[in-house]
Amino acid sequence: MTDGAEAPARTARGEQTRALIVSTAIELFRERGYEETTMRAVAERAGVALGSAYYYFRSKDELVQTFYARTHEEHLAASAEVLRREPTLRGRLAGVMRTKLETIEPYHQFAGVLFRSAADPASPLNPFSEPSRPVREQAVELFAEVVRGATDRRVPPDLRAELPHLLWLYHMGIILFWIHDATPGRRRTRRMVDLSVDLIVRAVAVTSSPLMRPLRTSLLRLLKEVEAAGAPEPEG
Repeated sequence: MTDGAEAPARTARGEQTRALIVSTAIELFRERGYEETTMRAVAERAGVALGSAYYYFRSKDELVQTFYARTHEEHLAASAEVLRREPTLRGRLAGVMRTKLETIEPYHQFAGVLFRSAADPASPLNPFSEPSRPVREQAVELFAEVVRGATDRRVPPDLRAELPHLLWLYHMGIILFWIHDATPGRRRTRRMVDLSVDLIVRAVAVTSSPLMRPLRTSLLRLLKEVEAAGAPEPEG
């Protein structure tokens, strides 16, 4: 009975330590930048042994990937009610994008610091990198749910297969705009979301028309070519 009672406590302490290390790392990244922050500095600021810091996180890169995962989980939780409530493609997409801005707003200053390293195409912190794949795929799946649950749009199968990835790319563009937005409450970004979502919904309606199938096919083929060109070369 003793072991069973202590196991949850150890788990809770472990999660508290992990959360402390992540929040401490974010503080130091803001103050010093990503490159100048060391795992030793994170451990010292958090008040944990260096070995303990490495026990939970093998590197600074893993800390950032954990941050990506945490913000995605916060976005999923905030989006759940939107997806239950909204039946239209516009309402679902606009709601998910607004909740994204709401959940990442506390990290605006940190995002600007992180962008300096994450913008490097060779960086493991880049959202398009292999280490970022799990969160990226989960985010694409969220946009797939946005499309699947819309009752006002009949999206053709070929477009439905690619649309979630296109919406993920769109949302990455909005985040980049948000990073550089210095208006109070990121007012310009919120306005950009409202305007761009309207354009996207209209574009989906137009390209879903049977008359637009040849153009849609060409555009989707071009997208696949771009994706293939950006994929890593197979080993061997």
